[in-house]
This record gives sequence, C-alpha cells and structure tokens, in this order.
Amino acid sequence: MTETSPRPLSRTILLGGAVAIAAIGALGGWWLESSRGKVSANDKAAIEKVVHDYLLEHPEILPEAIERLRAKETEKQLAGIAGPVKTPFPGAVLGNPQGKVTLVEFSDYACTYCRQSVAEVEALIARNPELKVVIRELPILSPASADAARMALAAAEQGRYAQFHAAMYAIGRPDAASIEAAARQAGLDLPRARKVMADPRIAAEIERNHGFARQLGFDGTPSWVIGTRLIPGAVGQDVLAKAIAEAGKF
Repeated sequence: MTETSPRPLSRTILLGGAVAIAAIGALGGWWLESSRGKVSANDKAAIEKVVHDYLLEHPEILPEAIERLRAKETEKQLAGIAGPVKTPFPGAVLGNPQGKVTLVEFSDYACTYCRQSVAEVEALIARNPELKVVIRELPILSPASADAARMALAAAEQGRYAQFHAAMYAIGRPDAASIEAAARQAGLDLPRARKVMADPRIAAEIERNHGFARQLGFDGTPSWVIGTRLIPGAVGQDVLAKAIAEAGKF
C-alpha cells in the first residue's frame, strides 16, 4: 500500500470508457439472457450493434449506467462488512458519536494527504451536527505509523482520541519524540497508554482495518466510506460534502 494522491484525469477518462463498454455489454447481455438463448449469432451481433448505436446517440444515459455499475460493485465490496466497518474502535470517533450519518476515514499519521484532510473533516463536522466520523487506523507508510496508530487507540481508551488525532497531525510526521509530544499535548496518562498499546486488542484492531481495506480495494490513504460509496484519495471537502448530503437522504 502507498499514500494515495488525487487520481489523474487520464485515469478517470480510461475508467469511464471501460465502464461505458461494460454498460454496453451489460445491456446487450441482459436482453440476450431474457430471450433464453433463442438468439442466433447474427442476431446477437445485430442486437449488440443496436445497443452500441443507441448509447452513442444518447450518451446522456451513460452517467446513470456508470453509477449503477459502480453501485453494484460497491455493494459486492461492502457485502458482510458494511456494519463492522462503520462501527468504531471504542472512542475512535470524531464529530457526533450518535450522528445519523457516518463518514469512515482510513488514515495514516505519516500520510501528507491525510494531514491536509484534517481541516476539511473539521469543517464538515462543523457544518453537519449529525455527522459521525469513524477513523480506521491504517498504518502503511512506516513502522512509526504503526506506533502512532497504537498510541491513538490508547488515547481512545482514555477518551482523548480527538485530542491526540489533532495533535499528532499538527506536530508532523510520527517518530518516537513526536508521538510522545502529541500524547502529552493530548493530556494522556502515558504509563497507562503504553500499557494499552501492548494490549492484543490494539494489534487486532489494526489488523482488522487492514482486512477491511483489502476487501474494499483501498491501497492508500486517505480512503473513505460514506453510505454506499467508496472514495479513494484526497478528494477534497466538496466531494465529501456531496457524498454526505446524498447519504443523509436515506
């Protein structure tokens, strides 16, 4: 896994083209399946051409087709873990712990883009009193990332997660000195925190988050889950705000 940056436009265009082709195939395949195999090879080619030509003449339906295909793929990825992935490690929550809309962020304290996202998440929380932000610690960039993640979960055990989260990102990249400085700034009982860091539950939580990331296809940080949407990368506050608004409708 690597630190995720915004996707280049060319990749997005290629993805859209691939999905459009899939849409053509899906529409043609659906018709053929509905005919229960009574279509000849010539008829099959003719049907696919009709679908192809229709999509070229009516490209406005492609966004809807792409959205439906993406939703189906997301549904498969979230199958069986939608509830668990939105259920935080006790205390590892920002915003309203009882909020009706949940935004999940997979983050790494050594990730530059995660650090840049802190202010955006804070702004989203300020705008949305019903927003619950579940942070899933995903240390992937360095051994110090894992140490910072363990300290963050130890902070959660003391009810000081938000304070450590903010302090760690504000101080800079994690190392032994910066992690301790953030812990002190967050007001942690350090002997208690170090004991909790060694608890098998902490290692199990981090491994669990790696498992979630693998199933969801996330290969970097930050990555987000909101409603039925999976959003990789530092996409910016506006994209997240739109997804939150859409999720709040259900």
